[in-house]
Amino acid sequence: MVGAMMEEILQALARALSFGTPLLLASLGVLVNERAGVVNLGVEGMMALGALAAFGVASETEALGLAVCLAMGAGALAALLHGFVTLTLRANTYVSGLALAMLGLGVSGLLGKKYEGAILFEPAPELPFTVAAGVLAVVLWGFLHATRPGLVLRSVGENPAAADVLGVNVLAVRYLAVAFGGAMAGLAGAFLSLAYRPAWTDGMTAGLGWIAVALVIFVGWSPLRAVFGSVFFGLLYYLQFRLQDQSRVPTELFAAMPYLLVIGVLALAGLRRTQGAAPAALGRPYHRGER
Repeated sequence: MVGAMMEEILQALARALSFGTPLLLASLGVLVNERAGVVNLGVEGMMALGALAAFGVASETEALGLAVCLAMGAGALAALLHGFVTLTLRANTYVSGLALAMLGLGVSGLLGKKYEGAILFEPAPELPFTVAAGVLAVVLWGFLHATRPGLVLRSVGENPAAADVLGVNVLAVRYLAVAFGGAMAGLAGAFLSLAYRPAWTDGMTAGLGWIAVALVIFVGWSPLRAVFGSVFFGLLYYLQFRLQDQSRVPTELFAAMPYLLVIGVLALAGLRRTQGAAPAALGRPYHRGER
């Protein structure tokens, strides 16, 4: 009995880490975006583009490393489009992000029709992605809190006018943050199509991009707390499928569970006032010379 219980716990932890890996990767990108004061709601679309790019390259070339790099590149390019629209053209960042999410999902669904139902016979191991995500969270925490470039990034998100006075190129910092966020979303997509489910199916991101955005708020914009938050959400995802297998409850209720959980944790975050940790200039456009 004890042995079976331990096996069940270990299995749940393993699946939580697996489910949580793309959430952690994507949320770290969102976190850097928002620490620089930029909101990008297009994570879902960038993840889908990254997943398709990774699977397409891996299917054609069997070069997993190249597939991962191009997935990150696809995510970064999509994010830079958002950056151009919002940072240079000064369009509404929320509208642009929603448009990017829909565009990414639509383009990946259209271009991915030729790969629908195909699988990878030599998938990438999940563990390197999971380890890389954890290490990156620690490195990112050190970068933000113990390095001058990290301080510059945070100052741009808190008070871009003051950073401008001190000689910081606010626009360049924000573009770099946006590109990094897109690359991380692409990497999260690559994990989905190369390791977690080594195949291509339209809609395989399944709302993970939206949950990653909410996760950043829930953990108070902290890279280390994002590790635990992603595992927590990963465990909830695992329990969702576990309960679905053992219950007669309609499947639609379980399909809605991730979104209900997002609403729940954001409500808890509001009660705990974690929103106070948000960068002061988050979502506010800035051009050099403005005060």
